[in-house]
Amino acid sequence: MAERFSQRLWDRIADLYAAILRHPFVQGLVDGSLDRDVFRFYVIQDALYLTDYARALARCGARAPDAPAVRLFCEHAAEAIAVERRLHESYFADFGITEQQVAATEPAPTNLAYTSFLLAATAGSFAEALGAVLPCYWIYREVGRHLSEAGSPDPMYGRWIETYGGDDYGAVVEAVLRVTDSVGPGLGRNELGRLESNLRITARYEWMFWDMAYRLESWPV
Repeated sequence: MAERFSQRLWDRIADLYAAILRHPFVQGLVDGSLDRDVFRFYVIQDALYLTDYARALARCGARAPDAPAVRLFCEHAAEAIAVERRLHESYFADFGITEQQVAATEPAPTNLAYTSFLLAATAGSFAEALGAVLPCYWIYREVGRHLSEAGSPDPMYGRWIETYGGDDYGAVVEAVLRVTDSVGPGLGRNELGRLESNLRITARYEWMFWDMAYRLESWPV
């Protein structure tokens, strides 16, 4: 049975995924030791990130090769991230944070760098755009599934694990992987190279995003 194209892509970022699982932020979710101030910082920054990620998904949809793929990415831009948004809002309530406070927060340097790269990469071909948006979908599913084997003694972190390790989020990611598998065989060497390059860059940004939160990153000047 032929290997899925998406599996070949995952193999390109497997080392980065392993580094993410080792990060103390992720370890802290599953053992409950993560500082609440760190998680609060993360939730706010992730909410800011999602606005530009939705824009990147819409751009990906605009460059998709057929009507079903166009519809898929545009629906995700409008609806799929609503699952994450609801999760964020539950945490805002836990922390006593208002939407106005979130909107008034400045993106941390790594957050701004990541979203700026996403918006630049999704201005190119569909392959380039797909490579850029895949890691956020995919790595969160895999982290969620991995952590769900153990769960968390902290209910707040348990909700995070349940969301990303759950079947609903998994179905969203699998739909994107089916599109990925369908377009992979038709890619030329140059397009494949750009897709894989963007894939690794944004997978690195995923590690950096958690590290940014763990360090409570701020602008130095």
